[in-house]
Amino acid sequence: MSDLFDALKAEIEADGPITVARYMELALAHPEHGYYRKQDPFGEDGDFTTAPEISQMFGEMLGLWTAVVWQALGSPDPLNLVELGPGRGTLMADALRAGIAMEDFDDAVRLWMIETSPVLQAIQKESLKPTLMMPAWRPTFEEVGSGPLVVLGNEFFDALPIHQHQRTEDGWRERLVGLNGAGDGLEFTLAEDLADSALIPESLRDTAEIGAIFEHQPLSQEIMGQIAKRVVAEGGAALFIDYGYVEHGIGETLQALKGHEYTDVLKNPGDVDLTAHVDFEQLMMAAKGAGAEVLGPVPQGAFLESLGLRQRADMLMMNASEEQMAEIDGAYQRLTDAEQMGTLFKVIAVVPPGFGVPPWAA
Repeated sequence: MSDLFDALKAEIEADGPITVARYMELALAHPEHGYYRKQDPFGEDGDFTTAPEISQMFGEMLGLWTAVVWQALGSPDPLNLVELGPGRGTLMADALRAGIAMEDFDDAVRLWMIETSPVLQAIQKESLKPTLMMPAWRPTFEEVGSGPLVVLGNEFFDALPIHQHQRTEDGWRERLVGLNGAGDGLEFTLAEDLADSALIPESLRDTAEIGAIFEHQPLSQEIMGQIAKRVVAEGGAALFIDYGYVEHGIGETLQALKGHEYTDVLKNPGDVDLTAHVDFEQLMMAAKGAGAEVLGPVPQGAFLESLGLRQRADMLMMNASEEQMAEIDGAYQRLTDAEQMGTLFKVIAVVPPGFGVPPWAA
């Protein structure tokens, strides 16, 4: 068992089984043993690969989108450019390189990186050196300075803690994580008390089968609400790319990755990546509840195509070797193909009412 297990065991023995959300929080963000606090998980040598690591084209498309939104806002100076969960900083470095093609954009940008991992902050700093930007690192979005803003989040919400509720014969109960009989491992259990049925969408509350699981994402909703409120009050837009459900769904999606392979979510906490599918309907409800308009969701492939990904790939191929051409085309297919990331990943934008439509897939 991992180094984090002793801390989990002590908390469970003291207070009883913990929520799935608490388990994810400790497994991913424990100050000493949390997964994201102690390592670089990205790329072929890590546990998973995200779109920015596949090709520079991904970040470049988002940089163009950001620059066009800035122009539509009236080219405010300063503009707070915020990335949530910026990974290695690859996306932002590519986005800035593309965005500066628009005159005065780089002078207007004030860069904010929302990151809690000291390891990743150090890597981001190196990635951003060529941009000559001086980013501000903050642990939460709430600490971003006032003024117009553009927020980018790629695979951010899928890593936030979720609560799981399971339907039983007598109602819905929260799923918890406790110790097994021997006390040397973890297992799922259910709360003794019934959960508040209002947490379950009305469309699923009485129709789900016994044993069905609904994943409630209150932290994601809270953060989305904060961002949408800022966008409405101070002007701007937010763009999120993630994988998940367009509408509320039933089913357990919590998963663990190690070395690009799936593994048991309750084994080796702190040493494996934990994610869950995003419920886009929950996010959209939170954004609209804060007074914002929501565009999408649209498939990632269609969104990138609408921004000119194919044309960018062709441009890169013009001076490329045969091997490089194959790599570029392979990255293009991976980002857009329906059997790869093209439809599994979806995109939404949050904008003020009446802002108009920034570059967007039809």
